[in-house]
Amino acid sequence: MNYDSKRIAGLLGFVAVVQIILAIVICEAVYSGYSVGQQYISDLGNWSLAGNYAAIFNVSIIFAGTLGIASAYFIQQAFKNRLFTFLLMINAFCSILIGVFAEDISMPAHGISSLISLICGLGAAFMSSKFIKSPLSYAPIILGGVIIVAVVLQASGNYLGLGLGGIERLEIYPSLLGALVFDAYIIGESSNTALTSKT
Repeated sequence: MNYDSKRIAGLLGFVAVVQIILAIVICEAVYSGYSVGQQYISDLGNWSLAGNYAAIFNVSIIFAGTLGIASAYFIQQAFKNRLFTFLLMINAFCSILIGVFAEDISMPAHGISSLISLICGLGAAFMSSKFIKSPLSYAPIILGGVIIVAVVLQASGNYLGLGLGGIERLEIYPSLLGALVFDAYIIGESSNTALTSKT
């Protein structure tokens, strides 16, 4: 049933996002000399820079991408929106490629995958607002706007004193937060629907 697909999709997506956030925090802590303000997040998965600790980041983002693909399958079952599912699938698949092709393994593949993931993630964030009731539906739109502003600022070389790593995080974290909002919402909605259907 629809509410079962929503619940499974939400749980898979929620786990994917939470574990990658925790992996980033752990990697930043164990990577000696790492600068949040001056280094890319992807440096955490750079084997030549992070050493064996890069495995934490790379395995985590590959796992997140795998869960994301599974979540997208159930999203399609629940919402029947091919464009939304396509954006989620490509975003998740590119996450896997980001982990497989770390910066020092293949920078072109890593960079292209990151760009496509960002674009598809942004598109999915805006589309997700269609499936969320107001006023929470504005959250993905606002977070998507933050991403666009951050991208423009980075492209113009204006980092607002946050450094390269800081401005990049304004592109990545809003996307993760938007995913959490959507996943938590459809989990809650599916639970309410299930309870209503039993009464």
